[in-house]
Amino acid sequence: MRALALLLASVVAAPAALAESHEVKMLNRGAEGAMVFEPDHLHIAPGDTVRFVPTHSSHNAASVPALLPAGAEPFKSRISQPFEQTFTVPGLYGIQCIPHLAMGMVMLVQVGGPGAGKPVLPDELPARARTRLSAQLEKLEAGE
Repeated sequence: MRALALLLASVVAAPAALAESHEVKMLNRGAEGAMVFEPDHLHIAPGDTVRFVPTHSSHNAASVPALLPAGAEPFKSRISQPFEQTFTVPGLYGIQCIPHLAMGMVMLVQVGGPGAGKPVLPDELPARARTRLSAQLEKLEAGE
């Protein structure tokens, strides 16, 4: 009976043990220019966690409401504080630094496989943010 209980416990805990953690830096300057997330896009599995680390003050990580899969909860970190988000709902997530959105500080997180159809970027995004998200989307689609 004890062996059965241990086997059952290991099966239930297995998905959590397989989940990965990814780190994203929030930078004033990075390889892709000023005010960037690095990396600027991720392809992760459902259940994985992303740790957002501000390397300078005044950055945060928040979901873009118009780029959030159905059923996913929006999130927003505090300014200048590290933040961890576990992504359980498959789909494409847009992430923004609210204070630097106009400067194009955005990234994409693809959780699981790509959805049906090409994602549509929200019209209300600032031009620099739309340009960067378009480039990140192309990288994700190319498997980079």
